[in-house]
Amino acid sequence: MNYLAHLYLSDDDPDSIIGSLMGDFAKGRVDPDLPPAVRRGILIHRRIDSFTDAHPVFGRSRHRIRPEFRRYSGILIDLFYDHFLARRWSRYVDTPLEDFAQRVYRIMQEHQHGFPPAMQRSMSYMVRNRLLQSYRDTAGIARALQGIETRLKRPSRLHLAVAELEDRYLGLGADFARFFPDLVTYVDNLREVRVGE
Repeated sequence: MNYLAHLYLSDDDPDSIIGSLMGDFAKGRVDPDLPPAVRRGILIHRRIDSFTDAHPVFGRSRHRIRPEFRRYSGILIDLFYDHFLARRWSRYVDTPLEDFAQRVYRIMQEHQHGFPPAMQRSMSYMVRNRLLQSYRDTAGIARALQGIETRLKRPSRLHLAVAELEDRYLGLGADFARFFPDLVTYVDNLREVRVGE
């Protein structure tokens, strides 16, 4: 899953929110000096990614992607699922997406000095471009893909891959609707076993 889903699935406190995003930037052993809720957020992030990658519906979505972009299908589906979450936000959360995003941006700005350098750059980009709200529109997804493309080592034409979302919109939306409740249940169960503590 991409940023928005990880944030939605995090606990409500700032350290958990930070950990839910740091999972993409903290590789290997989790630093024992990090606050417990940050460590837990990183570990849950990793479990979410593993669950998602192994889920048959996520696999079905990846196979909807044309061969030209199949190499990046995991990245694309993560981002496309965030689009569907943003579009259907009010079904899952009482807090408007705008308010939720502003709180996340405030937390990122207040704590950015403690982030790894790559995370500092990504979070600055997120805040500056109001990334979480932009996921509601395919134009926002296209901008996000352009940003990802600039970080890839080889040419990808990823900026053109928004057509994969537009051309397969109904099928991908149905996949998301089938997958996301399974993911929420999985994370609820992780909370019960207190992962990372």
